[in-house]
Amino acid sequence: MFKKALLLIILTAPFASAQTKSKVLVTDLTRIKQVGGIELSPDGQRAVYTITTTEANPDQKEEYDYRTHIYLTDVAKPNEAKALTRGAESARQPVWSPDGKSIAFARSVKGKSQIFVMPLDGGEAWQLTTDKAGASGPMWSPDGKRIAFTATVSMADMLTDSLLNPGKGGPAWSLEKPGFADNSFVKEDKKTKANPDGSLAEIRAYLAKDVLDKKAKVINRLNFQGEFTTEPDPAFTHLYVIEVREGATAKALTRGFASFQAGNWLPNGQGLLAVTDRDSLKHPDREQDNAIVYIPADGSGKRTTVLAEAGKSYGSPEISPDGKQLSFQVSPSEGVNFSQIGLATLNGSTVSNPQLVTFDRAAGNLTWTTVAAAGKGKKSTANYAIYFTAPANGGTPLYRLDPTTRQVTQLTDFESGITSFDVAGNQVVFAKTEVKNPSELYRADASAKNQVQLSNHNDWVAQRALSFPEKRTYKNSIGQTVDYWIMKPTDMGNAGKKHPLLLNMHGGPTAMWGPGEASMWHELQYMCAQGYGVVYANPRGSGGYGLAFQRANIKDWGTGPAEDVLAAATDAAKATWVDTSRQVITGGSYAGYLTAWIVGHDNRFKAAFAQRGVYDLTTFMGEGNAWRLVPNYFAYPWTADAKVLDVNSPYTFVQNIKTPLLIKHGENDLRTGIIQSEMMYKSLKVLGRPVEYVRMPGATHELSRSGNVRQRIDRLLRIYEFFERYVGEDAKGITQK
Repeated sequence: MFKKALLLIILTAPFASAQTKSKVLVTDLTRIKQVGGIELSPDGQRAVYTITTTEANPDQKEEYDYRTHIYLTDVAKPNEAKALTRGAESARQPVWSPDGKSIAFARSVKGKSQIFVMPLDGGEAWQLTTDKAGASGPMWSPDGKRIAFTATVSMADMLTDSLLNPGKGGPAWSLEKPGFADNSFVKEDKKTKANPDGSLAEIRAYLAKDVLDKKAKVINRLNFQGEFTTEPDPAFTHLYVIEVREGATAKALTRGFASFQAGNWLPNGQGLLAVTDRDSLKHPDREQDNAIVYIPADGSGKRTTVLAEAGKSYGSPEISPDGKQLSFQVSPSEGVNFSQIGLATLNGSTVSNPQLVTFDRAAGNLTWTTVAAAGKGKKSTANYAIYFTAPANGGTPLYRLDPTTRQVTQLTDFESGITSFDVAGNQVVFAKTEVKNPSELYRADASAKNQVQLSNHNDWVAQRALSFPEKRTYKNSIGQTVDYWIMKPTDMGNAGKKHPLLLNMHGGPTAMWGPGEASMWHELQYMCAQGYGVVYANPRGSGGYGLAFQRANIKDWGTGPAEDVLAAATDAAKATWVDTSRQVITGGSYAGYLTAWIVGHDNRFKAAFAQRGVYDLTTFMGEGNAWRLVPNYFAYPWTADAKVLDVNSPYTFVQNIKTPLLIKHGENDLRTGIIQSEMMYKSLKVLGRPVEYVRMPGATHELSRSGNVRQRIDRLLRIYEFFERYVGEDAKGITQK
């Protein structure tokens, strides 16, 4: 009898443990710690990485601050990481010195990012740069005696900077000010005294002073919309170099009215590769072609073109350890595309024999490493390999490219996402997101096998009941296979209990969701914890499935993608636990568009929540900074094909929307623009439809990912609360006619 009782206890213990797990809370958003910025030491034995956390603001109740700090770990010893930085000011972008004795990193000082150096054998970090424009992106020279970095300079500062602009004149390209054949007005305004009652020149000086005093914004540029405010003038990112010693003065490596994205040092330390506009005589808002250039480290300001071609954008130059090979990325500058991997022979500051690698995904984070050659009598292998990541089929796997054969090998699965990594010799260290844990640090061998978890930053997740998605596929009307996933409510309750079903859609339109998508981990788990089933899909036009799939929604943002996501919803609704009379729908950005499109054409949903969406494509052409989506996918409004904009605009069908609709937009969202949502809300209000409009003060398009934490919590609660009005167990809402 005693043995039977003991056996019963043993068998039921795991079940009891599972039952004691609590559901994911909305405030668990503040508990997630994100691993990133991984850098292996030169000997491969240690790694630095960053942890981004959400901390309660001690001075403001219910407010939070994002903080990022640097950690150091021995890759052979799990769970022994120690924090190298702490405090209210974040530290990021850690990089090892070539001798492995120090790291350089960026940290804010009086609101400006500056470079610090920290010895790892003891001693405090010390500030290397004091540049008034700030400093970020540190890169050690091969000999460890210098650090290159970037700083962004405003147009106003450029006009007076004698180092970056020795002549103190305007740019060689036109500022496009109507009525002036050249940029001579720039100098005239500086020489003349401001007088509102004076001569024309003095009036112009007075008007220019009003601009400086922020009484007016004068806009002549094409791309004047930033993420949260209008930007009448462009800014310029330049490369600098500084000796690694206290009191050193930075030296500018680039000049003029152009921007430079840093690449990396040549192994001989004589210069760097960088990326800039291909045509320096064209306004940067109009030049979409990028070139890879060589920048000498002597401060001469010279540059030599390495790779450039009309109609193409080159970027991400990475040099092999021996300095003889170059990897890069290239794509057409216009249209719906993603970058291809390229390889070339590097001869000092020139290249030869550039070739593209066959790989039908959007690769990124290309990283060279040395690999062991095969032993005597064995088939020889390449001395180097290139590791990279790419969104694919619902995950973000790690891949390895053999630069000799140009063959690509997938190393990790589609069920997880590799969000950061570094590789050295026979091991790789990476951050991984997956359903069971949003972010942790791992090490593995060169093939990403024998994975060992090094951190336990999100150990609290083990005490939460989670919903694990089930993958299914659908063959759409144009013969493409569409992936989708169904997540059951975390607590299914009593047998036979019915639950509401949420169709949640991704934006982009070239985004991609799946089990390896970090940004949606909390939202999906929270909705399942609230008793909702969730279905999400990657319809035609999504990234991660190749270029043909990504281009399948050109001139068709509505009908085709709607077919794909609705097919997923239809299949999910067949489950015995789904109450088909309680279906709801949401999405943000492009998916805000798709939400409005669907409820204007389909009445199955009891409620809908459209977030930061685009609803009228003609208006979007002028209102959002993502306006190039209009000509890339459709046409310019003044062309013969302009009717395609009306046919594809949800606003065209606003009178058909009878589904209760909640519309949300950030007041500082200039990526899609708030007039989009104002038009939709006001029209539905005139029509007497059930509509509510939520504006988020100060919020940008990135609200749900990196915005104010309290507003992020508010957003998620509003999704739940609004849907409960119509599909909750005690729902009171009714659809207005």
